[in-house]
Amino acid sequence: MKSLMSRLLSSRNYNTKYDDMALTVLRLFIGLTMAFSHGLGKLPPSEMLVSGVAALGFPSPEFFAWSAGLAEFAGGILLAIGLLTRPAAAFVVITMIVAAFGAHAADPFAKKEMALLFLFSSLFFVLHGAGRWSVDHLITKKK
Repeated sequence: MKSLMSRLLSSRNYNTKYDDMALTVLRLFIGLTMAFSHGLGKLPPSEMLVSGVAALGFPSPEFFAWSAGLAEFAGGILLAIGLLTRPAAAFVVITMIVAAFGAHAADPFAKKEMALLFLFSSLFFVLHGAGRWSVDHLITKKK
């Protein structure tokens, strides 16, 4: 019982299959939610999105609207499968910084909350990587 209690309360990483499973479930949920709940609706960018990007002061608003949509959709797919995880997550982080502190700058926290959750979830994957149950790991593991 003490071993179980120690394990439940410990902050040490045991690097078990459950750690890999938890990381994979989080990566899949964050990636697929970003791709299909947020990114897919922005492709192709609507006039409202393009005008919103222009209102933020970005040059070439169509280019940056496409960039935002692709960062959310393609970045979410790549994050979900664990391919090019760090760069894909970095693009999502940048996009969510603009969303939270640009597009929703004047909005209450409740309106910024979703962008901030995606920002920090994606930042986790920038710093940590995809984990062992990912395409990145399959490509880079030593034989």
